[in-house]
Amino acid sequence: MQEANVFNGKKPLRDRLPIPIKMAYSLGTAVDMWGLWMYASVAFAVFNMYLGVPPWLVGLALTLIRVWDAVVDPLVGWLSDNLRSKYGRRRPFILIAGILSGLMLPILFLVSPSWVEIEFLGVSAVFWYMILSNIVYIPIISAFTVPYYSLGAEMSPDYEERTSIMSYRSVAQKISELGNFYALRFTNLAWFLIPGTGQKNTLLGLRVYTSIFGVIMAIFAVIIFFRVKERYYEKVVVKVKEKISILSGFGETLRCKPFRQMMVMGGAFTLGTSMVGSLGYYATVFYVAGGDKIIGDNWQFWMGVAFMLGGLMGVPLHAILAHRIGKREAAVVACCIGICGYGGSWFLYTPAIIWLQTIASCLMGMCAASLWMLHSSIGADIIDYDELKTHERREGSFTACASYILKLGNSLGYYFSGLILTWVGFTWKLKVQAPETILGIRASLASLPIAGLIVAIIFVLRVPLTKQKTEEIRRSLEARRGTV
Repeated sequence: MQEANVFNGKKPLRDRLPIPIKMAYSLGTAVDMWGLWMYASVAFAVFNMYLGVPPWLVGLALTLIRVWDAVVDPLVGWLSDNLRSKYGRRRPFILIAGILSGLMLPILFLVSPSWVEIEFLGVSAVFWYMILSNIVYIPIISAFTVPYYSLGAEMSPDYEERTSIMSYRSVAQKISELGNFYALRFTNLAWFLIPGTGQKNTLLGLRVYTSIFGVIMAIFAVIIFFRVKERYYEKVVVKVKEKISILSGFGETLRCKPFRQMMVMGGAFTLGTSMVGSLGYYATVFYVAGGDKIIGDNWQFWMGVAFMLGGLMGVPLHAILAHRIGKREAAVVACCIGICGYGGSWFLYTPAIIWLQTIASCLMGMCAASLWMLHSSIGADIIDYDELKTHERREGSFTACASYILKLGNSLGYYFSGLILTWVGFTWKLKVQAPETILGIRASLASLPIAGLIVAIIFVLRVPLTKQKTEEIRRSLEARRGTV
């Protein structure tokens, strides 16, 4: 299935994986995207616009959910690193958790509109349902995502093939992300319109939608289990009999300086963009579409299409750039594209020419897909760097720590989104918002992500792992413990 590791002088030839294997692996990003991020992408529209829960309360719920998610991830990473089975470390988690997360996805929307007026401890029962349903669901989806992303870091020891693997995964992510953007438009179908009112039953539509996507998630998990193997397991992992301590394992992980630099880079980007992630939807509905939610939902779908197309164009472009100028420098280019996209939203989100907003979305998608592809590829190089220092393969610990930082940034971003909406005076019952409310939303969308992207540029350039350095690390590892 894999080419042998052959050296031509001092330069190792690429350890290529067959395209069908990379495509099979990339399916897992759909499970992550729909199981983890679909909920966040529709939460404000469902719980604030449709049910009337205050935006700051929705933002607080999403923050607490992500904090819980970040607490669960390290435990899953530790369990995954220490599992020994005839199927490997990662694949049993991927199979079981992937199936369960798909089948249980609809429980997140099994809430009743009548619960809005019911209060417990002075807060709407809908808020508590958001919290409790995710307390149950998050450990299940985390048991898939952490082993899945850990597996990606150990599929090839080659500097450039890692970028290729992450490119396939990023392209699949952009395609599957379209499902999140289409979710609200799906609820506009005639099947979900309440007779005689012209209003839509958003909750019913989402229950049907998540049931369909949940079945697909389960199927994808089965395909990954049977098609993707664990390259390092037989030759490196099973030889280590001692289990990795959860505290010492994460202590060693956080002591890795290049890893800390990449986490600041990823955290800055995540916090800056997630802080205004929901504001783009509000800007589309209440500024570009003049408060018409049906039109706004339809344009949100086309924004998703543009976001996807931007990612599909950006990933191969930045993969080529990474080959020509290096991964760090390619990441800087991606950040600059993001600055143009978010800054340009001030001009491109306009009711005069509605479709112009798709250009901003395209640039944002190009930035996000390319940056996360390169982030993951550099992350695999960092794990090699750490193995050289510690003599251990701890992909699960690195994935979980990275996930903790990024999800913490996301959770704070969601909370700030709710605060921004409250601060600018957004009122969900009003079709036409006050001018100062619209101004606040647009200004936040155009400025806050740029600050995060500038910090990301500064820290990614500090990572010392060039292509030459990474290849030196690989040669040292293979001289010590053999090839994989």
